[in-house]
Amino acid sequence: MARTPVLVVASAAAVALGCAGGSGEPGVVELSLGHVGSPGSLYDVTANEFARRVNERLAGRAELHVYGASQLGGDDAMLQRLRLGTLDMSIPSTIMSSMVDAFGLFEMPYLVRDREHMKRIEEAVVWPDLAPRAEEAGYRILAVWENGFRHITNSRRPIHGPDDLSGIKLRTPRGVWRVKLFQALGANPTPMPFSEVFVALQTGVMDGQENPLTQVTSSKLHEVQDYLSLTGHVYSPAFVTTGAGPWARHPEDIRSEVEAIAREMQAFVYETAARMDEELLAELETTEMAINEAEATRFEGASEPVYEEFATTVEGGQSLIDRARAAGSGEAGS
Repeated sequence: MARTPVLVVASAAAVALGCAGGSGEPGVVELSLGHVGSPGSLYDVTANEFARRVNERLAGRAELHVYGASQLGGDDAMLQRLRLGTLDMSIPSTIMSSMVDAFGLFEMPYLVRDREHMKRIEEAVVWPDLAPRAEEAGYRILAVWENGFRHITNSRRPIHGPDDLSGIKLRTPRGVWRVKLFQALGANPTPMPFSEVFVALQTGVMDGQENPLTQVTSSKLHEVQDYLSLTGHVYSPAFVTTGAGPWARHPEDIRSEVEAIAREMQAFVYETAARMDEELLAELETTEMAINEAEATRFEGASEPVYEEFATTVEGGQSLIDRARAAGSGEAGS
């Protein structure tokens, strides 16, 4: 007999809550990873590949179980579980800026130019600066993966520049800087858990949203949106994250191997993301959505006040921006 969605969620949560003690084979460390991605999303594909590699390499010693599609709650709920030790890993993205304000760096529009630039930012900024700040807040970053380049969809009109966003009720993820950005661009932004987005768009509670193409297609947002505007306004990395204290309770050899695999996964994540961007855009071009290229320079100019506020209100904010930009020209170490 098929279980109801409520029972599925409850069952998954029960497994995660019991992960610290393990309920599988004797001597096997049970690990859990939760994420908000829908089936077929980049999160889903990469998390499952990560689990496959962990389970193959650590067979008989550890087993990793993946709970996607917000089965264990939204990003905020899963971050709380990490600190409590009832979930081992999650893959937060934008919400990290609500936990540690310096992560708002990745909310700055058009900061990350491409994935090679992101690799250099990772070395210049993430590991020496952001990861230690996350640890102070109770989180340990194991690896940097991807959520993706974000684009705007809506049901009212094509978005070519900021003027076109005027009056549009736009769902954003929880994160103060994304809200500030779209306020500066003239929209009416509202933070909302991703699990609620489809219904909000379907019922007209929200006019639009902004997400990478993989989230748009895997969650079938194209079924309730008329326009896709390729703004690429923000590149969102995703961080394979644990609770700093609870993670340390696992055997050191298990932790070190899982962390190594998580970092090794980045090449797979980036290759998969680039391929999906091309394939999914081609797929969306076959739907009834109207697709247009946005004018990035107009967005960049209108969003400059967000940079200025980040630089003056976040500790070391201007330095973070300068180092991230320098990484784009290969000058990060200067």
